Amino acid sequence: MKKILTVFCVFLFLMVFSGMNLYASDDIQSLKDELKEIQTKIEKMEKTNKEDKEEIEYISDRLDKAELHTATDKISLGIELRVEAQSLQYNDMQAAPAALLGGFFTPASQGGFNGATLNQIHQGMANMQNTGQIPALEKYDEDNDIIYTNKFYLNMKAKINNQLNFAGRLAAYKVWGDSTGVKFYQGSMNDVTMDGNTSSLPHGDTIRLERAYFVYSKEVGDVPVSLSLGRRPSTYGPPLEYANYSLEAGSPFAPVINWQFDGASLNFGLESLTGIPGAGIKLCYGVGFEGDWGNSYSLSQPDVDDVHLCGLIATLFDDGDTIVGLNYAHAWDITDGFTGLTVMPFIPYKADKNQDGTDEYYFDPNNGGFIGRTQPVTEIGDWDAACLLVRRNLYNDIEKDVDIFLSGTWSHTNPSSFSKNPLYEVMRQGLMSTGDLDDQDGYSIYAGAILPMPYDAKLGLEYNWGSKYWFNFTGAEDTLVGSKLATRGTVYEGYYIQPIISQNFFVKLGTRYYNYKYTGSGNPLGAPVRISSLTSLDAIMPVVDKVWDSYLSATLRF
Repeated sequence: MKKILTVFCVFLFLMVFSGMNLYASDDIQSLKDELKEIQTKIEKMEKTNKEDKEEIEYISDRLDKAELHTATDKISLGIELRVEAQSLQYNDMQAAPAALLGGFFTPASQGGFNGATLNQIHQGMANMQNTGQIPALEKYDEDNDIIYTNKFYLNMKAKINNQLNFAGRLAAYKVWGDSTGVKFYQGSMNDVTMDGNTSSLPHGDTIRLERAYFVYSKEVGDVPVSLSLGRRPSTYGPPLEYANYSLEAGSPFAPVINWQFDGASLNFGLESLTGIPGAGIKLCYGVGFEGDWGNSYSLSQPDVDDVHLCGLIATLFDDGDTIVGLNYAHAWDITDGFTGLTVMPFIPYKADKNQDGTDEYYFDPNNGGFIGRTQPVTEIGDWDAACLLVRRNLYNDIEKDVDIFLSGTWSHTNPSSFSKNPLYEVMRQGLMSTGDLDDQDGYSIYAGAILPMPYDAKLGLEYNWGSKYWFNFTGAEDTLVGSKLATRGTVYEGYYIQPIISQNFFVKLGTRYYNYKYTGSGNPLGAPVRISSLTSLDAIMPVVDKVWDSYLSATLRF
């Protein structure tokens, strides 16, 4: 009986288990069918989503292009207007007396220099020196208690696409009540209206093209590369942007070049290759003077070629707080001037009126104040300069935003010949030389600090010094006195900038004190002479000794 019950239980268990397996198999198959159906729906949805996504991306691209065209494929304009009042005090000006200058207008037959040969003029000057007959210098002060100027910029920018950009700037800079655009020549490069300074110094009410260039950018591997051509952003370079209440500066370092010119640059970003923050190098090229176009008479051609410049600007380190940069420049075949306009106090020229093969030199007074065209006639040598600039923000705090900078600059002149311009030839002047053609080295230091003040104001303190043979190309510096960075001597400057509406409207109050030690600051012609040792023969043109330049300006910028 127990066996029968055992067999029955086993049979019943097998029947139940078999039924469960049957039902389980049906459920699993059903689940598999449902999963397959869901998978099919997912694939259809993914396909639909992919098509929708592609459609969305296509529409988005079209909208982006349209929006980019609307937003950037046009020129955006910005305006800056500065109204400034200045007070200028020149102390201890020195000039040759009328007794000496009259000798240049006295005929050679009466013992003067007018109509004399070059040897006769040099012999006459030597006799005056040897016999102590050089007339004493005249000293005087000259003041302009108030002079007003307007300076206007029209800034232009355009982004054609992610690789191509354009930038430009038109400028007008005029003295209130004066639109002549031409000054009397008193021995300074600033006295000549020429290509390098037409929009940077007051030259009437004419709109000038200061900058116009494009930049083409491309990634070459890990190196960003950009090419730029046009009229260069070569004025107001580092570290002048602090005094300009701006973080945008030109390309060359201001102690080396502050001069308008046309040319090209090729820039390489080297941070990813070197691992040095901000590392990069820019190769630069420019033309400082075109020797043939419009610079010849029908029967004669000055013996000058084009003046070419090249150089490099290297960012050695830039982490946002500390910036270290190097600027090197070289110029070939510097000429004894640049084509321009000025009013000369007298007109020098030479001619062989006796038909004996020897030129005589003539000096006609410009009593009518007639405007004359100046142009170079001689190549006088080569020039090199290098500047190391260090800038640092001491505190990363807007209330303690202190910036300091220090630059050291070296210049080298290699003269090749004396000028054949009649005036400079009489004075036996060449590139930083008089009577000889020796190489010369010059040095400059430029330092400053910008300190935070109450009400978001800034206080700037700056100092610069230049040695006897210091020479740079900074004739476009924004000043009525003369480039402070070209000074052979010392300049102290302090200024206070008070924003009214951020950087859109601000006022600036400041003063500069120039203490010249040597003659000819900013002029490449003639060996500098210590001002304390001047004679009348060194001061045919007035010599500046000390100047106070005080200014107050209001600037609108947007």
